[in-house]
Amino acid sequence: MTSVTTGTATPAVTSAANGELVHVRWVMPEGFFELPTEAESHDDLADQLIELAKKIMPKGTPDMQYRWAALCASTYDELVDAGVQYSGFVITEVDGARCTATVNVSLVDIAEEALISPVSRTAEALRGLGHGDVCEVSLPCGPAVSWIGTRQAAIDAALTPSGEQEPFWSSFINLQVPLRNGTAVVLEMSTPTQEGWDVFSSMFAGVAKSLRLFDADGTLIDTRGTPLETDR
Repeated sequence: MTSVTTGTATPAVTSAANGELVHVRWVMPEGFFELPTEAESHDDLADQLIELAKKIMPKGTPDMQYRWAALCASTYDELVDAGVQYSGFVITEVDGARCTATVNVSLVDIAEEALISPVSRTAEALRGLGHGDVCEVSLPCGPAVSWIGTRQAAIDAALTPSGEQEPFWSSFINLQVPLRNGTAVVLEMSTPTQEGWDVFSSMFAGVAKSLRLFDADGTLIDTRGTPLETDR
């Protein structure tokens, strides 16, 4: 069970599992646009995406705005299946090249067989996939697993000017943070524009380091549930 609240720069999600609440907060840099996560109907979602497209492309034609909104809408089933609770993206220029990146935050259940040693078992499972670089890392809130690699995706033919499916490669950093209550926070940054990789990966490092956990009473804790000093 999860719920979501979002401020201007500090989104939050709540993990409720095994009778234990963990509130998760992190800081997003300025310039990120948040995809809508709450809608009363498909029409309501479409309207919200169109309004977002107008903010992102104020000088774009209605057709350009519609195509962008339709492209975003086509990814929602995938986001739901992945347990994504927050999805934000940025569009900027890096050395004259137009670049974009997406940051998703998900909550997933830790496999039962990994509950005793979730960090090492998660790292082992990711290495077993056979691609990308996997390592265990330490965050202010506790240990985590970092996975860096590339993957191929495709834009649906109905949404491309050519009328044919268009494949593309994206690079990603996936960070999995196991929590005491048997769930894990998964943060992922991905970008299809290699020119922006250094900028976006540095930005994402800041997002990861800003991750903070709180118990039901609002006490700052680490991933094991141990109280931390508030200035840590």
